[in-house]
Amino acid sequence: MQTILITNAKLVNEGSTQAADVLIKNGRIENIAPSLSAEGADQVIDAQGKALLPGMIDCHVHCREPGLEQKADLHSETRAAVAGGVTSIMEMPNTKPAAVTNAVLEEKFALAATKCVANYSFHLGASNSNLDELLAMDPKTVCGVKLFMGASTGNLLVDRTEQLENIFGQVQVPISLHCEDTNTIRANEKAAREKYGEAIPFSEHWKIRSEQACYQSTALAVELATKYGSQIHVLHLTTAKELGLFKAGTVDTKKITAEACPHHLWFSAEDYETLGALIKCNPAIKTAADRAALRQALLDDVVDTVGTDHAPHLWEEKQHPYGSAPSGLPVIQSAIVSLLEYLPLETVAEKTAHNPARIFKTLDRGFIREGYWADLVLVDTETPHTVSKENIEYKCGWSPFEGVTFNSSIAATLVNGQLAFSNGKVDGAIRGQRLLFDR
Repeated sequence: MQTILITNAKLVNEGSTQAADVLIKNGRIENIAPSLSAEGADQVIDAQGKALLPGMIDCHVHCREPGLEQKADLHSETRAAVAGGVTSIMEMPNTKPAAVTNAVLEEKFALAATKCVANYSFHLGASNSNLDELLAMDPKTVCGVKLFMGASTGNLLVDRTEQLENIFGQVQVPISLHCEDTNTIRANEKAAREKYGEAIPFSEHWKIRSEQACYQSTALAVELATKYGSQIHVLHLTTAKELGLFKAGTVDTKKITAEACPHHLWFSAEDYETLGALIKCNPAIKTAADRAALRQALLDDVVDTVGTDHAPHLWEEKQHPYGSAPSGLPVIQSAIVSLLEYLPLETVAEKTAHNPARIFKTLDRGFIREGYWADLVLVDTETPHTVSKENIEYKCGWSPFEGVTFNSSIAATLVNGQLAFSNGKVDGAIRGQRLLFDR
């Protein structure tokens, strides 16, 4: 590996910002100081005052491989990740086959080793019948368990009370939760079909996947976690009402943590009129008031992380009517720059890197510290860019942010001390590492 010296950086780390140089050797951060000599460095990157943050650890990604490679794959979506300053991903189990056994999980790891430009881990999916697999998982080499407490595909929905109690009571790794109440959603959808027939407008989506559907399921999850002392991470909060179930504070003091997503923090129900299926996702984007509450909750340390729920679908699929247009959208490449429109740099570093590393106990990542892996993103806060088809890395070729001009740009991304993205180009030959966990 090259020895790289980053000079004249505005280093953003652990709540403070300071001018610093960073020396990278053998993929790790060797030295951090106000001024370092370039002697012995193979490459010098003059940051010219740009912000240097720890790379984003995205704990909530769908890369669609194996089984759905027509939409996306591990190589294409990790290319997009590093173009957006994301250096590590934790991918979800709803692929084909679903990752509900450790054997399937290891097959995904083997595939990722040949394809991922970013670092990677994979959640093991919970089902109604795989408690033995969950308990056999290696906590040092797998990020955690994904549990759908609401509508999902295939056998990933856990709706048996006994199995829920067993999972919350016995699983010792972080349990990442999708919380929506299936019965509430079905009743709302039935009412919408009675009113609109098959021509349900997309503006009904947030009423079908309603506040009550989210709150009811999230409340049950928090109740079970409190009862059993489980460590849970509730994914993609969308409502102000749900925020009342969570406590403010540092993640080191919590076993119940929460995530918000860039699209729920950017769009609102008003945008269904113009974007329709392009912002159809589960749980649904809600009202402008909900969006404002989520943004404030990040600042108040009620919401602990930002994960993207990056979930690509083909453009052609998104042209279908409401009932058959799939839910999910590709956002990973625009996550950091969208957050910088309304959050301070220090908060972005905390919510995208520090806190994911703390919650999942990611080994030697998530901070700019001597001895840690050099997973870094250089952000140019003075150079705007507009999202367009020409600069999108997603295999599906579209983004809900198309046409949006952000005030910042990603200048460079380093993965394990390797320059994975710079000057607008991804080095697709780089391969990330399997994440390890200090448990």
